[in-house]
Amino acid sequence: MKRQFFLLLLFLTAIGIETAGASTLRLVATTEDLASIAKAVGGDRVQVDFIARGIQDPHFIDPKPSYILKLSKADVLVSVGLGLEDAWLPPLLKGARNARIQPGASGLVVAATGLPLLDVPSGRVDRSEGDVHGAGNPHIWLDPENGHHIAKNIHAALIRVDPSGKAVYAKNLDGFLKKLDRAMVQWKERMRPFKGEKVITYHKSWPYFLGRFGLMAVDYVEPRPGIPPGTTHLQGLIERIKSKNVSVLIVEPYLDGKMTRWIAKQTGITVVTLPPSVSEQTGIRDYFALFEHLTQTLARVFSQEGG
Repeated sequence: MKRQFFLLLLFLTAIGIETAGASTLRLVATTEDLASIAKAVGGDRVQVDFIARGIQDPHFIDPKPSYILKLSKADVLVSVGLGLEDAWLPPLLKGARNARIQPGASGLVVAATGLPLLDVPSGRVDRSEGDVHGAGNPHIWLDPENGHHIAKNIHAALIRVDPSGKAVYAKNLDGFLKKLDRAMVQWKERMRPFKGEKVITYHKSWPYFLGRFGLMAVDYVEPRPGIPPGTTHLQGLIERIKSKNVSVLIVEPYLDGKMTRWIAKQTGITVVTLPPSVSEQTGIRDYFALFEHLTQTLARVFSQEGG
């Protein structure tokens, strides 16, 4: 009896190991936002990791050997694209030497593929213009409607790499899209009273979000993306804040708080620090929590300013 039990245990263990090895994909996302969506679509069939944390500026990530190790084992890589990761992802891919996720491979997902883009330059782009992205603004995830398209792009890649999981991925995708549709109704209703409100943003991270909810960026603290403001620009910015009665300045947590506090002192504008990304470290654990936080925070601030 003991021998039979032992053989059965060995058999079940072997089956479990084989199943885990066959069904679990390794997916690496460049950001926590993409990782959150990938977890929803992949479910238990996908082991998801990421590189850039939500509290970091995704334009500037220090390449580390640990990132190369992650990429060397990945079956799927999900990147934003549009040049967002150009400063650090190519050397990591080169070091990983993983043919499954190189440009053109079936395991590479560029989340922005097929999306309607904002801020696409009409002429030649060079470094004198700052961190202008020649293909368009890369902060695509900040329009929650784009979450539909990003999820579908990830879904297509998972099926390419793991066709046996097609039914599971389709079910997960459907659940994610339906949940997003329900949430969108709530977020739009929450922001509806503030349509047309004017804001200043530090970096040009927010056009997708602002456009979705009917808000208007009057100006930016940076005269050009990634370029620190000089005295002339700041003087003009202060004048525009006062003349246009702008009440809110949006800044990311990793940008210059000292500068925005100075602007607030000169103008009386309310500085609102908003996280532009999912970040488990800040308690914003998934894509839905991100927009709950953003819409709740802005609705509260606009209500206070209006009152």
